[in-house]
Amino acid sequence: MKILKATFTLLFIATLAQAQQTTPKAPITVGGILDKYYEASGGRSRWDSLQSVRMRGKVTVQGLEIPITILQTADGKKKSSIKFQGQETVQMAYDGTIAWNSNFMTQRPEKMSPEATAIAGQQAAEFVDALLKYKERGLTATLESNESIEGREAFKIKLIKKPVTLDGEEVENVDYYFFDTETFLPVATRYFSLTGQTQGAGVENLFSDYRLVSGLLFPFSVDTS
Repeated sequence: MKILKATFTLLFIATLAQAQQTTPKAPITVGGILDKYYEASGGRSRWDSLQSVRMRGKVTVQGLEIPITILQTADGKKKSSIKFQGQETVQMAYDGTIAWNSNFMTQRPEKMSPEATAIAGQQAAEFVDALLKYKERGLTATLESNESIEGREAFKIKLIKKPVTLDGEEVENVDYYFFDTETFLPVATRYFSLTGQTQGAGVENLFSDYRLVSGLLFPFSVDTS
């Protein structure tokens, strides 16, 4: 009886291993990754119904903490402001048509150039998640090879956005998104800065400390370099 029992177990294991080898794995796709992400972060329907977001925090630069507030609405309006030495300064505001910022010398609002306004409008239209309705906005997303981010493997998605015009020339506009292969939450983004003093520089954001807010997961820490 002992021999029969041992033989049965070995046959079972062998059969199981063979089944695992012959069962094809579902291919990893952009849509599959995003479905997992939205499921893990609160549900796509909840993201779809989101109308506005207010983010308050502190930007730490060389040991100096600067309070910042960012307001965004689903209909494409955005405002970011900082408070320095007790005075609030609007870094950028876009009302759906006009974009402006503050002159740091005069502390008076100034309209942005048509090129900068177009870029601000495109960024405001992304709301809090550029990938949520990227197809509806005519954008393209492709899957790249996985990368290691802070020692963790991540899926890499390339989002090809509409080109922008800088100094009269059309410039490619691409963002890269990295999703943890286990949790499917975003761990990083990469892009080239299009405006301001950092124009043309590569920017990387690292996301961590996810917390639940109104049923949705948001990163409460962003490390930018």
